[in-house]
Amino acid sequence: MIKLLLFADGHVGSELALWLIGHYRSDIALVVTTTDNGLAASARNAQLRTLVFESSDQVSRFAASEGLSFDLGLLAWWPKLIRPPLLSLPRRGFINTHPSLLPYGRGKHYNFWSIVDRVPFGVSLHMVNEGVDCGDIVAQLEIPYGWEDTGGSLYRKATDAMLMLVQETYPRLRRLDFETRQQNLATGTFHRGSELEPASSLVLDQTCEVRDLLNRIRARTFPGYPACTFTDGDDVYEVRIDIKRKSP
Repeated sequence: MIKLLLFADGHVGSELALWLIGHYRSDIALVVTTTDNGLAASARNAQLRTLVFESSDQVSRFAASEGLSFDLGLLAWWPKLIRPPLLSLPRRGFINTHPSLLPYGRGKHYNFWSIVDRVPFGVSLHMVNEGVDCGDIVAQLEIPYGWEDTGGSLYRKATDAMLMLVQETYPRLRRLDFETRQQNLATGTFHRGSELEPASSLVLDQTCEVRDLLNRIRARTFPGYPACTFTDGDDVYEVRIDIKRKSP
């Protein structure tokens, strides 16, 4: 029987954790959450060991004090970096859920940059190393997109696809019979979190291709979140877009 170390956060992480608890509860040796939240309560109700994350060292110390060993780690929409020696604690390492079609969309704001960079989009399961989203690929699912898509719609598609990908792949993961393939990082894309705001600022008198302008605006169109901005005099405006295919 596999011993799974599960780190989970957010809506997707919670949905994946609840699915694993419902279908493969006996696999889970420890559930790690970011706060003492509803997912932590659900794990405790299922009589699973649960820990609120403070640091990689804290998790390693807890595992040692409890005499826990792990075959595989899974980062389910996990927002924090994990570092050695925790990285090597599971015998087969950690697998991360990343919402882009790696090697495209490494780093932050994958839904925005996939549109702006005009690259393929999807979701990936990959091995975790000390780099940023550059570990070997375990499984992927490509998500087609077009002019009617926005940063918001790609986010929603990625959350649904990630649930599907993990559910389809987990039976192989729990048998530890999965293969991996190396990423070709030279052909991919990478962006830092600090790049989003400058790329979302439009300059009224700047010349650019219409395609690039539309892509930037729709990439930052995400209901409930800030949009692209431009300044005219002392006033700052937000701009969003709604593109629909015309009927024949």
